[in-house]
Amino acid sequence: MIPLALLPGYAQWGAHLEALAARPEALWIFGPAGAGVSILAGELAAQRGVPWSDAANAEAAATWLAAHPRGVVATRTAPPEALGCLALRLPAVEEDPACLPALLEAMASEEGVSDPLPAALATLPCPGNLRELRNRLLRWKLLGQLPGAEPAGTPRFEAEDLASNLHELERFLLHQALRRAYGNRVEAARRLGVSRRQLYLLIRRHGDPVRGEPGVGELPLRVRKRRPAQNSSPDQGIR
Repeated sequence: MIPLALLPGYAQWGAHLEALAARPEALWIFGPAGAGVSILAGELAAQRGVPWSDAANAEAAATWLAAHPRGVVATRTAPPEALGCLALRLPAVEEDPACLPALLEAMASEEGVSDPLPAALATLPCPGNLRELRNRLLRWKLLGQLPGAEPAGTPRFEAEDLASNLHELERFLLHQALRRAYGNRVEAARRLGVSRRQLYLLIRRHGDPVRGEPGVGELPLRVRKRRPAQNSSPDQGIR
């Protein structure tokens, strides 16, 4: 388990843990997915000698705390103002990038990785925070997967027709999103504003540069229809 001192934002909230544990109010620990809220909630509950809950949402957390007046709850959202408990928000990794080297070193030790770690493992953004960071490490350890560097500049549009250029732009944006999400396909779909089904169709067509999966190379119908006429005279058919 990741030590508390390595969690994002520890420099801001770490000095107050003893005081939080001693307070009579219930504690509400919240933050983005994978920020370590469950780790901290479990530790504070152990110090208090009280139960804790990993709640799915704010409503469930408030219901649980009503039955456990000095309990500790971990969830993703801030508490209702009227609840009257003490709240502590843990930041995302992106908000405390200085924590990345020590986090990766601790995870590498837990996973038995002794080789020097590639700098790409600490690349931001890091959707999923601690979980995604560990997944990166494991993908590199087990599969050797690292996202290649993004191409410099914008894509070059060699064709004259719109359909072919849109096909090239689609590939460029898909690969950019996958690299910046470090292969996290849920995050890549969110960045592109498409459904997961649409994302998988795009990956089938263009491939995945992070996982090293080639695309089938099948051109969309709009491009296949346009290609045979690309070399025709601009004046052809005009009367």
